[in-house]
Amino acid sequence: MRILGAHMSIAGGVDKALERGAAVECDAIQMFNKSSNQWRARPLDPEEVARFRALQIEKGISPVLSHGSYLMNLASPDRALYRRSIAAFGEEIDRCETLGIPYLVIHPGSHMGAGEEEGLARVAAALNELLDARSAGRVTILLETTAGQGDNVGHRFEHLRTILDAVRHPGKMGVCVDTCHIFAAGYDLRMQAGYDTVMTELDRTVGLPRVSAFHLNDCKKDLGCRVDRHEHIGKGKIGIEAFRCLMNDPRFEGVPMLLETPKGEDCAEDRVNLALLRSLIGSRG
Repeated sequence: MRILGAHMSIAGGVDKALERGAAVECDAIQMFNKSSNQWRARPLDPEEVARFRALQIEKGISPVLSHGSYLMNLASPDRALYRRSIAAFGEEIDRCETLGIPYLVIHPGSHMGAGEEEGLARVAAALNELLDARSAGRVTILLETTAGQGDNVGHRFEHLRTILDAVRHPGKMGVCVDTCHIFAAGYDLRMQAGYDTVMTELDRTVGLPRVSAFHLNDCKKDLGCRVDRHEHIGKGKIGIEAFRCLMNDPRFEGVPMLLETPKGEDCAEDRVNLALLRSLIGSRG
């Protein structure tokens, strides 16, 4: 079974993301649970929460994933930004609890010149603080693989392993693998042999059971570019074969796989990309 979907806008209310996802035949969706470019969050209205929960059941969309705001930086050496990021992420965790969203995806952050080791330690410390305060919570935090632009951490599988090993709540942690990001970071999964090598390395460092979600994106730039530029499936430098391998890998049955590819207001591009991905299931290269 493949659980496929896409990131959907919450314009007009969080429940609208479910309507948009259902319109393009998503099995699952990803969304922000607040404005992604503002620190302050509009309080969730109880009626909006009720609509969201009812609509999810009605549309049969499961799971729903939330993506953390891009303003947050849990690896920052700037104390003011670090504390503000922790507070904002805590609020996003709590909003996921209110909405019944089981997964919250976050980019580990940028060390801003302080060095990878210090940046990774700050991420782990922030997560420990947040999860210690929410011991009864049900939300799982997913560390997303990054492309490695600038001073960002998370572009090596070892970075994720370092954070995971330092967090005191392993049952509340997982990984989200972004195909564009790992390709841009230098992991060549374009053909079956390369795909197998990448997955072996991921299993060795992180462990495949920790992979709780995928972001399915082709890449506009070349292998190892360290630039995060998403492209439609099969239209970029990764090509179609890597996605054929992923669609037919039995180890990831039941793991949600979400598009973050470019699209217009009607999300028609999502329908095309999802149809292409589904056509790869059971096919041979």
